[in-house]
Amino acid sequence: MITKATASDITALNALINSAYRGESSKKGWTTEANILEGLRTTERELAETLNDPKNTILKYTDQDKIIGCVLLVQKENQLYLGMLTVSPDLQNGGVGKKLLQEAEIHAKSLSLPKIVMTVISVRDELIAWYKRNGYTETGVREPFPASEVHIPITAEPLEFLVLEKVL
Repeated sequence: MITKATASDITALNALINSAYRGESSKKGWTTEANILEGLRTTERELAETLNDPKNTILKYTDQDKIIGCVLLVQKENQLYLGMLTVSPDLQNGGVGKKLLQEAEIHAKSLSLPKIVMTVISVRDELIAWYKRNGYTETGVREPFPASEVHIPITAEPLEFLVLEKVL
């Protein structure tokens, strides 16, 4: 079941997101960033701030009362920004991510937004290919990667974001 996340979900969301993106647990799935970044992907404080902004929605995918997937949706002018698409590493390749993408499209249409945009780290070829198979295209726009105490690059390869979009 896909529903909107609330403040009571923050601890579970934080654990899920960090387990899917960074560290050893993320290596069970194919979407890990553990080979290019270390540190946390998010924090409970960041998630609380995100949920407090009325332009933001986090959708959660729940199975047997456990959150197994989520996605951040941000209303920005004439488009919806999609970020932090997450599926539990043990459950990847089972259709959860695709269902969350479909629900994001429904959300965008409910807000009368004509397109969805996202950023993906440029070296994540397999993930970029997956988004393309799901109707996203490269815009040609690139943005700098924000290295910080949270996002710590561990690869010599330069990191940047590719901007992808899907016109609805």
